[in-house]
Amino acid sequence: MSAGLARYRVHVRRGAPGQDEAVHEAVVVTWRPQGLDEGPEGDFVTFFRSACKPFQALPLVERGHAEKLGFGARELAVMSASHNGAAEHVTVVRGMLERIGLSDRHLLCGFHYPEDPEHDAGLRQGALAPSPIYNNCSGKHAGMLALAVCEGWPVEDYVAFDHPVQRACMAAVAEVCGVDARAMPLGVDGCSAANPALPLSAMARGFSRFAVARADAMDARDRALALVRRAMIAEPRMVAGEGRFCTDVLTAGAGAVVTKTGAEGLQCLGFPETGEGVAVKVLDGSRRAVGPSVIAWMRESGRLSDSALAALERWAQPSIKNHRGLVVGFLRAEREAAEPDTATVRAR
Repeated sequence: MSAGLARYRVHVRRGAPGQDEAVHEAVVVTWRPQGLDEGPEGDFVTFFRSACKPFQALPLVERGHAEKLGFGARELAVMSASHNGAAEHVTVVRGMLERIGLSDRHLLCGFHYPEDPEHDAGLRQGALAPSPIYNNCSGKHAGMLALAVCEGWPVEDYVAFDHPVQRACMAAVAEVCGVDARAMPLGVDGCSAANPALPLSAMARGFSRFAVARADAMDARDRALALVRRAMIAEPRMVAGEGRFCTDVLTAGAGAVVTKTGAEGLQCLGFPETGEGVAVKVLDGSRRAVGPSVIAWMRESGRLSDSALAALERWAQPSIKNHRGLVVGFLRAEREAAEPDTATVRAR
């Protein structure tokens, strides 16, 4: 059996026809659902960052709390989101907090200026008060607080590694990705919650399970995975927002793919039709190289239709503009020809 590993170079080119100015390296690991036991040679261990948010939402969903609270697709999607902090996101998160009798002062994710231009301007001009609700992780944190309230756990310091909320979330991530939670290194995420380090193959394995989970499954975790996946596909704007890669891929894919970004150049994808899970990592952490790498792999693998890929063309070869708005260069991903397409691994 085999697990796919491919490498790409994302060339940053200036001028015409284009002279390299910088080069980013990306690794793409594909997990195919045939009972593989190990990742490919050259597998890379890194932090899951925000790409694991859909799995962190599972304890709230699988225990029935989300349903009892009346959380629908928009709430499940924003719990899985790295959102822009736009009005649509903030409104849903506020509603979640109100439903559990809490407010934004209970959020421990910290404040940062949002990517939404309207709220960013309002905050910088003093028209809005800084609040952690604008943090792109506020939906995840509202879900964590909801879990604490529903389980009768303390809401104070819910981000601590030894808090029952974090233990439940990390256990869910480990189980879905097929790793031992006790051996999973933990770091502090940008939003102060626990975040695990995993091989890329384990992330891909988790997204493979995410892609094929069924809402009518006997297993509560698989049912929860299916609900979260359906919510992300149904509400792509809640997962990120206007002008964001996740939202554009979910929209163009129209159910053919589920995807979630993570900081430091990470993107994970799952394909329900084939059951494949994919983890893409730009090794230097560059965000700008993610889109070209992912689109190049999807074009070569044929995992999305021509019309879907056409809708994502701006991510395949993003243009570089100078301060006058002139296009002065572009990015383009190219497969490393010397790298074999697959690496043989041992089966269970």
